[in-house]
Amino acid sequence: MERTRPNILLTGTPGTGKTSTSEELAEKLGFKHLNVSEIVKSHNCHEGRDEEFDTYILDDDKLIDTMEPMVESGGCVVDFHTCDVFPERWFDLVLVLRANTDVLFDRLTERGYSDKKRNENMESEIMQVVVEEARESYAEEIVHEVQSNTVEDMDSNVERMVSWVAAWQANNA
Repeated sequence: MERTRPNILLTGTPGTGKTSTSEELAEKLGFKHLNVSEIVKSHNCHEGRDEEFDTYILDDDKLIDTMEPMVESGGCVVDFHTCDVFPERWFDLVLVLRANTDVLFDRLTERGYSDKKRNENMESEIMQVVVEEARESYAEEIVHEVQSNTVEDMDSNVERMVSWVAAWQANNA
């Protein structure tokens, strides 16, 4: 079945603004917002918890099986801190949100992350781990890296994606 609306993945290191941006974008477009962290919890798509990092141990297969019917008809904005678990066919646009390390440090500290968890995420951002995962997992032309340091950045990113969706729909009508 051909989709009449695209699926968009927003990914990035924790603290880069994925959920806030995704919620605003989904609202503006009338799309479904799929917060993968919430799906993992509510559908038990995990194999327990990693207490050291205060996170769930993802069950990739169960997550994919759970999400497949949610995304197959299109019109989804998916947000998750990693991207290499999802099939390439699901997404028409992959946006990797980036934040300056001083901004990211403050956001993760405000969330109450332990020093170890905060440091691992800071290192991930510095080493561009999520950007590289996205580039290795999806076609080059659908992966875009954008800054997400301020509310103005978020608003600009949302407006660019709204324009992109309009163009996508015009080209795929």
